[in-house]
Amino acid sequence: MAIATTPLVSLALPEKGAARLATQLLLAIVGTLLLTLSAKTRVLLGPVDISMQTLAVFLIAAAFGMRLGVATLLLYMAEGAIGLPVFQGTPEKGIGIAYMLGSTGGYLAGFVVMAAIVGWAADRGWDRHPIKLFNAMLVAEIVMMAMGFAWLALLIGPEKSWQFGVVPFIVGDLIKVGLAASLVPAVWSLLKRS
Repeated sequence: MAIATTPLVSLALPEKGAARLATQLLLAIVGTLLLTLSAKTRVLLGPVDISMQTLAVFLIAAAFGMRLGVATLLLYMAEGAIGLPVFQGTPEKGIGIAYMLGSTGGYLAGFVVMAAIVGWAADRGWDRHPIKLFNAMLVAEIVMMAMGFAWLALLIGPEKSWQFGVVPFIVGDLIKVGLAASLVPAVWSLLKRS
C-alpha cells in the first residue's frame, strides 16, 4: 500500500493474515478504551454534557481510516448496548439500550457517521492536509450535531434541543475540530522527517 493513501495506523499493521486481524482487533479495543475515557471527561451542562468524545472520535477515525474507525465505534456501541458503563452518563443515568435511547442517542449514532466521514477522508490522504481534514471534520461534526439535535428534539422539543443540545457545544467543538485537524497532519509531518 502506498503511504500517501493510507491512514496512519496502516504503518503499524502487518501485511496480511491472522497477525493483521489480531492487531486490528487490539487497536479497536484500545480505541474503545480511549472513547470510554474521553466520555468520562466531561462538563455538566444539562440534558447532554460536554465531553472529550468528539475529539477522540476525530482522532480515531483519522488515524484508523474508515473501516477500522467505524468498526471501533460499532464495538464501542456494542459494549454500551450490553450494559458496560462506557458512555458519558453510565451507570448513573442508566445503562444499555435504555441509555442509548435517551437524550444522547442521536449523538451516539452520529459518532458512527462521524467516524465514517473522517475515516473516508483519511483513506484518501486528507489526513496529511490540515485544511482538507478540517473541512471533512467540520462536515462530520455538523452531521453528528444534526443527528443529535433531531433525536433530542423528539424528546424535549426543537427549541430546548437547540438551546441545550447544540448551542453550548458550538465553540468547544470547533476548537476540537481545529485541534484534531492540526494534530494528525503534524504526526504525518514528523513521520516524513524521520
